[in-house]
Amino acid sequence: MISVVLFFLFFSLLLYVLLGGADFGAGILELFSSEDNQKITKKTIYRVMGPVWEANHIWVIILIVILWVAFPLYYKVMVTSLHIPITLMLLGITLRGVAFVFRHYDAYVDESQRVYNWLFHVSSLITPIFLGMIFGGMVSGKIVLITKDVPLDFVEAYIHPWFNIFSFLVGLFFASLCTFLSAVLLIGEADEEGYPVYVRKAKIATIIVVILGFITIAYGYVMSIQFVHGITSHNVSIGLILVSAAFLYPLWYTVKKGIRIASRIFAGIQVLLIITVALYPHYPSLLITKNGTLSLLEKVAPESVINVLGISLLVGGLLIVPGLFHLLKSFKMIKILEKQTH
Repeated sequence: MISVVLFFLFFSLLLYVLLGGADFGAGILELFSSEDNQKITKKTIYRVMGPVWEANHIWVIILIVILWVAFPLYYKVMVTSLHIPITLMLLGITLRGVAFVFRHYDAYVDESQRVYNWLFHVSSLITPIFLGMIFGGMVSGKIVLITKDVPLDFVEAYIHPWFNIFSFLVGLFFASLCTFLSAVLLIGEADEEGYPVYVRKAKIATIIVVILGFITIAYGYVMSIQFVHGITSHNVSIGLILVSAAFLYPLWYTVKKGIRIASRIFAGIQVLLIITVALYPHYPSLLITKNGTLSLLEKVAPESVINVLGISLLVGGLLIVPGLFHLLKSFKMIKILEKQTH
């Protein structure tokens, strides 16, 4: 049953990066747009993501619950050593949700809209950056496992693990990846006015993702970060990086031509390849500390707990996934009917 739990753990991670990432990226697209394009993006966001944006956070909730119940040691280290960026990330999600609702449903359109827009834009940018910094903190090798025998000051225990150049580069990379995903998603949903805007932004975002990815890997390699050396010395990772590079051409072509389904498929493949490149060489030791690596399978919950969790995930999956598809289909039909009435 541990295999079922691990499947849902990584599947939830993939879906949150894809769907939640595209959600965050919409706000970043709006932030880095002209005033006219901001209006286009704002209108498209509410039409496309408005009805289902909250459903995206199902996946991060599942992810956290699985870590908490099945892998308590990992959960303990993360929420202890990285509690500051995790708190800031959760605060960003909350503020973003508040701004998203109030700027759309506020009965009065006044100066408060500027505040809502500012909150939405800033939280859309900093939240994925903090998410990336959390992952950077997990793999940068700066976490010190806190024990009674090793006294640590506050900065060394709770600041250095995530507040460093490598983690910040990972955060910027993830924010750019979110922007890329959102632009590709919105290409197929935009009207004639917004279509060229998202095609152009998707092309720019693709270039930025590649550049930031290269800078992050190069910096990690030069600074002898174990996580990066694990990637560059692993044949499978090198092969997958080459595959990812090869897929850039069809991705670029489908984005340029505005081919809706194909561009989304190639974007999803890129995300899957990126996650695999990052995790596969190190699995199950996905947490790298100053004390050494920490295996995900170390001190796993008792077998009885794993069995109950695995069954719950299977049953929940049978209920949630069809319901989610029905939700997406329902709102898709509403959009079609709205277009027919205009």
